[in-house]
Amino acid sequence: MIEVRNLTKTYGSHVAVDHVSFTIDSGKIYGFLGPNGAGKSTTMNIITGCLAATEGTVTVDGHDIFEEPILAKKCIGYLPEMPPLYLDMTVTDYLRFVAEAKGVPTKEIPAEVARVMEKTGVTDMRLRLIKQLSKGYRQRVGLAQAILGDPKVIILDEPTVGLDPQQLIEIRELIRTLGRDRTVMLSSHIMQEISAVCDMLIIISGGKLVAEDTPENLEARAENGQTLRLTVRADEAEAREIVASLGETVEVRSANAGAQGETELEIGVTTEDDVRERLFYAFADRRCAILSMAREKQSLEDVFLALTGAQAPAQPVVKGGAPQ
Repeated sequence: MIEVRNLTKTYGSHVAVDHVSFTIDSGKIYGFLGPNGAGKSTTMNIITGCLAATEGTVTVDGHDIFEEPILAKKCIGYLPEMPPLYLDMTVTDYLRFVAEAKGVPTKEIPAEVARVMEKTGVTDMRLRLIKQLSKGYRQRVGLAQAILGDPKVIILDEPTVGLDPQQLIEIRELIRTLGRDRTVMLSSHIMQEISAVCDMLIIISGGKLVAEDTPENLEARAENGQTLRLTVRADEAEAREIVASLGETVEVRSANAGAQGETELEIGVTTEDDVRERLFYAFADRRCAILSMAREKQSLEDVFLALTGAQAPAQPVVKGGAPQ
């Protein structure tokens, strides 16, 4: 449905999007993840034709967004991070205005507006001024304008920012409903939220693509790593030296000095091997007591943080469950 190839956007010497390529298939909900400033909104603005690219191509249902913008944009419903609402209009008047702008035939506008209001749960608010609506209802109106004209693709940029827990649940369920009969691309930097509704995840960091996979495969990737938390009777320098002696698959992520010569360590292990025994004997050989040791599996969020860390762009792209 959407083909992005070698997409690049620069602002002077700053590279906001750096040769990004991915494919979005029909009939799925895609999560578009990345930390703040990763290039998510820039990429989405280019895909929707709101921003020109420096290099690369984007096609939507076979139409090049730069060469055939009208045909491509007819396939897209877009909700930017700041919904494009006219606050002094009623919900009905605003949606009628958007329907006209999208080229919905005049005779079909009343039925189309009624359809999207029912779909997004704003029918009871149809005569209210938009400025009188809560944040959650404004988001719903934004979603309603996005699906006017029944586009094949819905693109949502941070649709749940600023919502309370109840509103979050309602909007997530609405997104699931939309994904039943169309393609949805959903942007966020919150892993747990987006993985709850998405079939596929695309992760970018520093303008580069770092992962394109299913939530299940990324979770499997998380299970290949583990975290150990230790309290040892040794100073920080010595504790780090002992851990380093075990090789590159074991590293100290953080160390904090405690009372009475103790050091608390968080140790990352990048293999499935149980290294606890090796750690025990390594500290014992230096006559440094391990006062406590606990093991925990990495979470999906841990993998996200690892992929989008300072060194993430240099890592191989995770696609189909394996580095490439």
